[in-house]
Amino acid sequence: MALPLMPKATAVWLVEHTTLTFEQIAEFCGLHKLEVQAIADGEVAVGIVGLDPVFNGQLTAEEIKRCENDPRGRLKMTRSDLPAPVARTKGARYTPVSKRGEKPDAISYLLKNHPELLDAQIARLLGTTKETINKVRERTHWNAANIKPQNPVLMGLVKSADLEAAVKRAQRRIAREQKAKGIAPEAANESEDTASEGFIAAPDAGDNDQPDIDHDAMMRTIG
Repeated sequence: MALPLMPKATAVWLVEHTTLTFEQIAEFCGLHKLEVQAIADGEVAVGIVGLDPVFNGQLTAEEIKRCENDPRGRLKMTRSDLPAPVARTKGARYTPVSKRGEKPDAISYLLKNHPELLDAQIARLLGTTKETINKVRERTHWNAANIKPQNPVLMGLVKSADLEAAVKRAQRRIAREQKAKGIAPEAANESEDTASEGFIAAPDAGDNDQPDIDHDAMMRTIG
């Protein structure tokens, strides 16, 4: 689904000027419902000027009215002759200068709430470095005293879908590792059992079934 230009600014305008539900705005702007709720609460997108999607031809007033009257309705973007922007699929995520100071808070949140994530995954999600992540973990960061865990989704540093995908990949990796560790001991036991089955113990000298010889009787016979 095509997204509007400047999705967050569009979401700000829709929150301020319509009675659309958070779900409707979130789906149209490609955001998480919690992000839209945080915008409405003034926790996210503070200072962002709303972008009117009707003025720039991405929505019609009739379409907004239709969805305001039907909470289950979904906004349909007005078709445009302009080519759709190409989504960036690789490379570090660009973070505005104004947001970069918030990265340690986001790193702290992920380390605390998603320990299954590798440092490389956190670095890709937040566009940071493993060195910074390690400093936050060991509390050797220059601003460690002021770092407070904050959800990077609500801060606008990462999309909810990207975070969920990374967490699922990490969980699958851990499941594979646990499965591999569970198979190794069994394989070792099987080897030990096989070796035991192939080993034939020597008979105990004390369990000899041969009859005892009466030496006194033998000497009388000879005599």
